[in-house]
Amino acid sequence: MTQARAPRADAVRNRKKILTAASEQITAHGPEAGMDEIAAAAGVAVGTLYRHFPTKTDLVAAVVAEYVARVADDAEAALARVADGTASALEELTAFLGRVIEQSATDRAVKAAAQTLGAQPGDHADEERASAAVAGLIRAGQADGDIHADITVNDIYLLFSTAPADQPPAARNRWLALVTPGLTIQARRTAS
Repeated sequence: MTQARAPRADAVRNRKKILTAASEQITAHGPEAGMDEIAAAAGVAVGTLYRHFPTKTDLVAAVVAEYVARVADDAEAALARVADGTASALEELTAFLGRVIEQSATDRAVKAAAQTLGAQPGDHADEERASAAVAGLIRAGQADGDIHADITVNDIYLLFSTAPADQPPAARNRWLALVTPGLTIQARRTAS
């Protein structure tokens, strides 16, 4: 049985540079960012870019996959803080919502490009990690008596999809302040 060789260090560096440049270029210029411009911004030859990513759709999918992986890492870190008792689940869930909304505001063009090009990350493991961590935060908050019993992961994703990512920071902060009480037991008691 032949083992697959690990990628060369320069190939790993080039891939990272390409992904960083692609994220920056797509954020700045949207889906029309050219592969030549991305290669130049990464400091690599166009052929190097195409060896790593044969199509723009492949490149955008990789950029989006990195974004999803960062969100999953963030959600797991939030759940770990709750598990070790350094934060409450409601505080962590609210802070997580805020961070994802801020990331969405700055990465909005990357997500638009992914939708335009039909790019979907092929590996759903990071999406599953994020969902599992958010579910853990919700369960912990429900066990603490802070988060309403009917809140689900889909509700959190619904909130993400309605967030005013295209608005200025003050509007995003106001949105978060308005929706967060809807997650809580206390807000439901006072609203009844």
